[in-house]
Amino acid sequence: MDICLPRRGNRKGVVEKANHSAAQRWWRTVPDGLTVVQAQSGVDKLSLRMDDRRRRIDGAVTTVGELAAAEVLLDIPVRPFPAELEVERTVSPQSLVAFDSNLYSVPPGVTVKVLHRLGEDDLWIVTASRAVVACHRRAPRGTGQTVRNDGHVIALERAVLSSFSDRAPCKTKVRKPPSAAALAEAERLREGSAASSSAERGVIDLNRYAAVADRLRGVPSPKQEESPK
Repeated sequence: MDICLPRRGNRKGVVEKANHSAAQRWWRTVPDGLTVVQAQSGVDKLSLRMDDRRRRIDGAVTTVGELAAAEVLLDIPVRPFPAELEVERTVSPQSLVAFDSNLYSVPPGVTVKVLHRLGEDDLWIVTASRAVVACHRRAPRGTGQTVRNDGHVIALERAVLSSFSDRAPCKTKVRKPPSAAALAEAERLREGSAASSSAERGVIDLNRYAAVADRLRGVPSPKQEESPK
């Protein structure tokens, strides 16, 4: 199997054709009952024959094997690809943020994002402008640990203590006599009510309304009076 380099279209076609030739010339001709050792030996012989194929590059004659040897692959990276996970978190009243079922302390009064790069042991907590406010050693996922920084604990204690006051508590229920302005307003309302019309001040007695209704029931209607007897 030959690996082609990235962004080399011509080389990619050559490699694909070589892989195709290897499959057609060897795989389809493998007899039944062949052992692994025999199969590997057959592949090695085919590779030698294919590496001996002649090629002319810039007027110089070379072989496929020499060209492949010149294209050395890069070493496997020691660390994984630096992918970064970024999640938004709301700071709790205790100045803690949650990540992977663990809690990490931050300075009080900030809205943060949690950053974790793949393969690293540290956890970064930044603001919306990417300013770093905390860095913690990442706890194992799902262990329910609370990781605190001494400086964050002191800042939280100062914020809580500064909110306390030695002033007397507010009196929520205090009965006070009406002020002079309130009494003057009440007198003005009384005078305005007395000056209103009798229709506005009248109160209907329901007993009188019932008596009038009973009397009207016995009075004949105008049509009954006009009808001949």
